[in-house]
Amino acid sequence: MDTTIANARDDLFGRIAAKRDEVASLARDLIRIPTVNPPGDAYAACADFIGERLRRRGFDVAFVRGEGTPGDSDAHPRTNVVARIEGRSGGECVHFNSHIDVVEAGQGWTVDPFGGEIRDGRVWGRGACDMKGGLAASIVAVEAILESGIPWTGALEISGTVDEESGGFGGVAHLARQGLFSPPRVHHVIIPEPLDPDRVCLGHRGVWWAEIETKGRIAHGSMPFLGVSAIRHMGAFLHLVEERVYPELAKRRTRMPVVPEGARSSTLNFNSLHGGQAEIAGDGLPSPNVADSCRLILDRRFLIEEDLDGVKAEILGLLEELAAGRPDFRYAVRDLMVVHPVMTDPGAPVVRALDREIERVFGRAPRHVASPGTYDQKHIARIGNLHDCVAYGPGILELAHQPDEWVGIDDMVASAKVMAAAALTLTGTWPDGGPRF
Repeated sequence: MDTTIANARDDLFGRIAAKRDEVASLARDLIRIPTVNPPGDAYAACADFIGERLRRRGFDVAFVRGEGTPGDSDAHPRTNVVARIEGRSGGECVHFNSHIDVVEAGQGWTVDPFGGEIRDGRVWGRGACDMKGGLAASIVAVEAILESGIPWTGALEISGTVDEESGGFGGVAHLARQGLFSPPRVHHVIIPEPLDPDRVCLGHRGVWWAEIETKGRIAHGSMPFLGVSAIRHMGAFLHLVEERVYPELAKRRTRMPVVPEGARSSTLNFNSLHGGQAEIAGDGLPSPNVADSCRLILDRRFLIEEDLDGVKAEILGLLEELAAGRPDFRYAVRDLMVVHPVMTDPGAPVVRALDREIERVFGRAPRHVASPGTYDQKHIARIGNLHDCVAYGPGILELAHQPDEWVGIDDMVASAKVMAAAALTLTGTWPDGGPRF
């Protein structure tokens, strides 16, 4: 490698390494803003915190509210922040997109979930890996480029967006509809989700969320023969799913490099089940009625080799079979969300740039993976029609949404190096991974 190229990279990486304490502190500060979704707490406060930091570093900062999107209200505005800075000359734009919302803390923590404790080389707290650690790493990566004095070209953007945990409709989807994730404004997108810092995530499986309701007829609980139990109807449906659907799903395997291994097959989860009237007047006493309604939330994750119509038909066929053969069986199905599988070409520019830098930073070949669940790449591809997009960032995927969530500080530093160097390649500053000067 040319000495000038090596020196420039070494200087950039040295600057990032020197920011080890800074990236940990930034992740801690972000965790301490409890952006819990639902309902969407503290979005504006978090967006302001990010925007003010980047404005001080020369970025043009815009706040974009997802007005009219699910959950948006004056009490819980869906506030997104988008920051942009231009290089010394023309070139392409690299956008680092992170969601700022986190899921509820839940039970089982041994540390304060919103304390951002720094200990044992880790930052602890809800959202540490998913994905405020990635957001912190991307901010430090871009700031190191600005401080390095490298005459970089093109443009760099950083966004903090909302509601990814509930579909991203008030965040990336809303911004994509306004052209903020499409050429000629943006050309390459890196989403610092927690997939491990030596792996590039090319895409994700598809999802069909639906509500299935079985319908009955109310009657006195002491005379159930005068009514029709919607709960028993749902039980009959669940029995058929166990008997026929689950064994079939386990046989299906995808060519997508989905992790963990169990997600290489099709999966089906029942997220919730509610039947009948739970209690009388809120006093905890049971209702003495036959249930006239039972509702099930279905979460079907499907493979790139599967067709959505076929996925739905598999479930609807069982319901129709029961309607034809079980007395008084009635049902309704309501789609809640549909996302098709997406996978970026392994030869795409963003993948190649990240691959090269991962090998330099870690001294080993990168691994390509796909996510078991969806993330905001779906909106960038579907609405923004931008396909040079992947997930890459620090953190261990299996820690997401768990108690005692954490992100490794060394992983944040290493991924920041990869992101910074890859960005300089993608903007056109460093063709083939080396600087022009």
